Amino acid sequence: MTQTIEPAVSRNVLEMLTVANEYCLFLEKVEKYTKDDILSYFQKICPLLYIKGATLPFIQAENPEANERFVTEQNWETIYNDVKEKLGKDDDFYMVDYNDDDYSNPVKVSIAEYLSDIYQDMKDFVLLYQKNTKDARENAAAECRLLFERHWGFRCIEVHKIFHHLVYKEKEINTDDYPMI
Repeated sequence: MTQTIEPAVSRNVLEMLTVANEYCLFLEKVEKYTKDDILSYFQKICPLLYIKGATLPFIQAENPEANERFVTEQNWETIYNDVKEKLGKDDDFYMVDYNDDDYSNPVKVSIAEYLSDIYQDMKDFVLLYQKNTKDARENAAAECRLLFERHWGFRCIEVHKIFHHLVYKEKEINTDDYPMI
């Protein structure tokens, strides 16, 4: 007899939970890290977070009223201020606003804001999932998937480009390391 696995405890959801938790734990201690450590960490975790979000199954929560949010404005601001302070002048970047029909107007965006927004979605996902009821797990996974599509997935992509640039912009490329073919 085969056992049906609840979608909210599938491998993809559990892997997302693991990555989301690591993301949150790092941000909650971001003041302890150097700027280079921060850039290196986010250069690696942003694509992983995106991949895990993209593989989340679509789950229809049976009891959507069991959905909860936990991160307060004060929690968000603490993360935001800590990241902004660490990144200094490198916090701001420009990007195209894809919601605007005129793609020629770049808008100024804050890495700290994007990372804090992602943190809020990830922390809410982790905390709701940890309530360890079927309703909580379903709502956590369903909301995480929805917010990936509408909110944090895009932010991961945008900040990853900036982290790549910041990690490699000052490294001198030694052409001897890359032989001509």
